[in-house]
Amino acid sequence: MLMRRRLQRGFTLVEVLISITILGILIMMAMPAFGEWLQSQQLRAGAEASLNGLQVARAEAIRRNLRVQIVFGPGTAWSVNEIISGTPDAVGTLIQSRSADEGSPNAVLAATPGGATTITFTPLGGTTTNIDGTPRVTRLDITNTKGGACQPAGPMRCLALLVQGGGTVKMCDPIVAAPDARGC
Repeated sequence: MLMRRRLQRGFTLVEVLISITILGILIMMAMPAFGEWLQSQQLRAGAEASLNGLQVARAEAIRRNLRVQIVFGPGTAWSVNEIISGTPDAVGTLIQSRSADEGSPNAVLAATPGGATTITFTPLGGTTTNIDGTPRVTRLDITNTKGGACQPAGPMRCLALLVQGGGTVKMCDPIVAAPDARGC
């Protein structure tokens, strides 16, 4: 009498459990690195959004032939407004704004000089004194409220925005040395 062997198809329960266990261990090992990467991406998103706001403010000042200001805070939020002379507060219509929760809830801006929140662009694209007499922002450091310190002391890749008197804006890396174009 001939005995026929049955062909096995699929996986056994033991093989599936071992595979799931190995996958779980690999995911647990990758979680800290993924969290650091996610925080760095939020910093990058906050820096790029702030850079975008500065570019919008400068472009609108040139396009409208008016002074336009950008006001930062809280977090990475900003608003771009036109300035109309002769009005009581001199601030005209809102052009564009951004909420701090849009893609970068853990990123915060630290302005230089301390306490400054506003930059005013002229119709020629340069910067000028603010209408309320407050100092104008010359540098914005984008840091993280969670997840550790910036490099080289910590894992986060923090960035900075430099605003020159002529209106040019540069995103830079604070830990890169000055001769390198990526440095501040």
